[in-house]
Amino acid sequence: MARGKAHRRNRAGNFRPMDRSPISHPSPSAPSSRSGTGIRHPVRRWPVSAATGKSHKCLVPPESPGEKFVLVVGDSHLRALVDGIVRMPAGGGVTFGFMSTPGASAAELYTEVSHANISRTPDLVCLLAPSNNLTASRTLPEAAQDFRQLLTLLQSKWSKLFVLDFPPRLTVPEDLQTFLRQDFHRVAAQMGIKYLSVAEHFSLDRLALWARDGVHLSDDGGMVVLASLLWEFASQQLVEPVVQAPPPASPRPAARRVTPKVVVSGHSVSPRPTNPFEWTCKVSNPKVWISSFHTNEIVLSAAPIPVSPVRFSPAILDLLDKFYPSDLDCAGADVPVPAGNKVTVIS
Repeated sequence: MARGKAHRRNRAGNFRPMDRSPISHPSPSAPSSRSGTGIRHPVRRWPVSAATGKSHKCLVPPESPGEKFVLVVGDSHLRALVDGIVRMPAGGGVTFGFMSTPGASAAELYTEVSHANISRTPDLVCLLAPSNNLTASRTLPEAAQDFRQLLTLLQSKWSKLFVLDFPPRLTVPEDLQTFLRQDFHRVAAQMGIKYLSVAEHFSLDRLALWARDGVHLSDDGGMVVLASLLWEFASQQLVEPVVQAPPPASPRPAARRVTPKVVVSGHSVSPRPTNPFEWTCKVSNPKVWISSFHTNEIVLSAAPIPVSPVRFSPAILDLLDKFYPSDLDCAGADVPVPAGNKVTVIS
């Protein structure tokens, strides 16, 4: 069935755009409508950056001998410090410079840092975590990714870096701020960058810490606390860690030397004579006849004795035959040996 223009006009009139929260997260608490009771100075006009189209100002103090230079990068929370409305604590051999871009998110701070030309090399860089991502980012993962890219750029330009958490807002649900802090902290921890919290120093019940807009800190309240935290944490990061020397190694007790004791088991072997002309034969049976030649002895044994075989060269045998001929009467005498016994010669 064809439908006329009146029906289509009614359909268009009933259409409503779908609501879309800046950072989607399941069941966020209702936004707070509270406002601060503190005072904030009137906003001064700053130069507009060609990179982002936002107000931007960079303040670098003159070099002073013996002082460490700390550069603080952040958003509109640094306005009062850049304009000199709130003073940083003095002393400690630390001087502060600021690069502030009011209203900038992490992606816009990335653009400003990439175009920045700092006349002095800072000894330490402090990034004030960008709270504008609470409204500029569509999702928490997107905010975390932009924050990671910003930290990567800062690390490539300056080696010594830490992150200071953003002060709470009265106009954004508290749990949503907690989720963003957790994502920022997780990214910094993965990159090995220290992330320092400040939320516990700003009680939401002390409304004098915020200006009337509920977003910015008051000059006489919250900004004094933030400046003190900046000085304290920066001074801690500038202190060189004390490297403790390892304790001296305790001397080891002298090893007890044990002389090995050789234990021989089984049949003992007769040592070889050093003189090949001296040899002895023994007979265990006393009834066997014994022939003696000078100091040498021939012993016929009725029982076998395990011996070590020794072979003589022909030259030695000829020499033996010269002094002790083999055709002697005694050598040819019949020696009675009991049946079943064996004659063994031990050299």
